[in-house]
Amino acid sequence: MAEPKTQKTNASVEDFINALPNEQTRADCFEILKMMKQATKAEPAMWGSNIVGFDEYIMTYANGKQLPWPIIAFAPRKQNITVYVEPNFDGYASQLKKLGKHSKSKVCLYIKKLADVDKKVLKEIITDSVKFTKMMNK
Repeated sequence: MAEPKTQKTNASVEDFINALPNEQTRADCFEILKMMKQATKAEPAMWGSNIVGFDEYIMTYANGKQLPWPIIAFAPRKQNITVYVEPNFDGYASQLKKLGKHSKSKVCLYIKKLADVDKKVLKEIITDSVKFTKMMNK
């Protein structure tokens, strides 16, 4: 069986964020880092070359394949900051209506910059996702 592409590494999260070319993105990532650290009470780790994740669990895909994955994570991309949340939690609907300017997929929130969203609501989403993921994976 092939190794998963995205694995936890020993690379420095702080060095990764400090190397981001856009000053606003760096500041936003450090703020998201703080939110996720508070929600997980865990230290961040690099997953692959560009995902910052906290803690981990074994994620099971629909086909039964299982892989280690962070409980909560984010990745600064060219177009936006991607926030990886628990895909099976259905309690986000009302929070997303209040979040502000964003787009989403099943497991990701896409935010151009934190100034576009309500940070308190984002922090709630992060905290709820962490709680739900930990509860479902006890």
